[in-house]
Amino acid sequence: MQLIPTLLLLPTIGFAQNVSVHDLIPSGTGSFKGAGAAADGKGPDTPRQETDRNFRNITLPRAASAPTSPANPPNGTIVPTITGNLGFVGLNHFDQRTAGTGAYTNTQFSLEPPDQAFCVGNGFAVESVNTAIRVFSASTGAPLTPVMALNQFFNLKPEFNRVSGRRGDFTSDPKCLYDSQTNRFFLTVLQADVNPETGDFTGPSSVLIAVTKTGDPTGTWSFYKINTTNDGTGGTPKNPNCPCLGDQPLIGLNEDGFFISTNEFPQFVRGFNGTQLYALSKTLLANSTGMLPKVAHINVGNIPAPDGGIWYTLQPAVAPPNAPTPAIRHAEFFLSALDFDGTLDNRIATWSLTKTDVLATSNPSAIRLTFTLLGTETYGQPPNARQPTGPGNFQPQMISTNDDRMNQVVFAAGKLYGGVNTILGTGVTTRAGIAYFVVTPSVKEQQVSAVLSGQGYVSAENRDVYYPSIGVNNSGKGLIGYSLSGPDNFPSAAYSLVDSTGFQGPITISKAGVGPEDGFTGASGAHVSRWGDYSASFADELGNVWFATECIPTTKRTVLANWGTYITRVTP
Repeated sequence: MQLIPTLLLLPTIGFAQNVSVHDLIPSGTGSFKGAGAAADGKGPDTPRQETDRNFRNITLPRAASAPTSPANPPNGTIVPTITGNLGFVGLNHFDQRTAGTGAYTNTQFSLEPPDQAFCVGNGFAVESVNTAIRVFSASTGAPLTPVMALNQFFNLKPEFNRVSGRRGDFTSDPKCLYDSQTNRFFLTVLQADVNPETGDFTGPSSVLIAVTKTGDPTGTWSFYKINTTNDGTGGTPKNPNCPCLGDQPLIGLNEDGFFISTNEFPQFVRGFNGTQLYALSKTLLANSTGMLPKVAHINVGNIPAPDGGIWYTLQPAVAPPNAPTPAIRHAEFFLSALDFDGTLDNRIATWSLTKTDVLATSNPSAIRLTFTLLGTETYGQPPNARQPTGPGNFQPQMISTNDDRMNQVVFAAGKLYGGVNTILGTGVTTRAGIAYFVVTPSVKEQQVSAVLSGQGYVSAENRDVYYPSIGVNNSGKGLIGYSLSGPDNFPSAAYSLVDSTGFQGPITISKAGVGPEDGFTGASGAHVSRWGDYSASFADELGNVWFATECIPTTKRTVLANWGTYITRVTP
């Protein structure tokens, strides 16, 4: 692990953009009422692999300043679990597959990879993985609700009726946040309409939003949706080749607003429209009995990007609970990577969305989005991760680390923290690692600028670390949570401490894996298993930092998959 000075400072860029405004659609209420004991997991099973949609524009030329070789930093020391940390097993594949009661019994697909949503606050921890959700006690880790199917939670049609063969709503990519200012939990998920006979997309798509009516997530939630079809119908703009899908919704909060960022893909032709940004009033969204907020929408993919690329994966920032009033008011920040062709890069973008106080009005089109580029350490497309050979005749599978898009971003004590998967080393030492960045943003006359305050790598000798998420408290202390595996380590949950300078402690394994990942996605072909596309880390009101990440924490499984999650609380 290493701290490296700024390599290059690139100029600040400003621009104007069109903001479209459309309606938020109310869609009822729901709760965990009716969720009972899960099915036994026996009987027929049906796999569904979540598509890794390729946003790369691989035919574009590289920038003149692009790096020519991957980084090779020193390796971190691996230490045993520190006693005193609370840790418990979260949702696993068996839970997700067997969730659902009543009309939803035995209607869940077997899904890989395990997309992770986790948030904590007000004494509760909420975890949703793929299409299942559960609430835990934040003091003991004890479950407070049964596992519930997300389609059941949102009052949607069941995923798959195994008697009739009919398909229900496609849902994917959950995300969760707790906001101490409104004392509300927020949950989002991608939704798309499908042909009930074939399961093929039919055009309409949305981001579903659930908001608790109080600070208790075991109670009632209000449901809303944002139309992301963007084909000119339903008040949406007409984007190229739509109807479209808003893939992997990412969410963030500031003092004024709730923000959703998607990567937009046409459903019926190949293409990529870039990031779509949706902003709406947090206060109005949290007040289920008042005026509904309007949705302000910016097509970030239309904004010129370096090298002729198309902007992708703008990660909205989240502040720790009970954060003091920010020095920069009415602004939401984002970070994004610039590896447009899936090789190597040494730049990131810092974004600001300003005038967010107008989101509570009937016409929030005055918001303004600007960005600046920063030179950074080298990062690039990571290799697949390794794991040991399993028992019996297990065919060793590699674990997919996907790519180097920006992962979760937190804004604490005036600084932004973010990280990406990256390749580390060369030749026989090549491995998957993490590059992280600490950025100090500022805004003047609605234009963002930024300074790189710290950066570094998480690297482990002859091991792979991947899918980082950073959680930081109001004192600027926190951790990077991630998965770790290697020839001598089954997929495990691990973390490293981090502070405002970028300094970090050793690699700590919070839950050692008990076996190899051997799900259906890696059972044939190149024998590469899909893994969680992201993890989650957040501070609580006491300054503890929690993280939830994928590992193999138990032997509980179904025939088709054995992934699981582990939740850890750390006092940094």
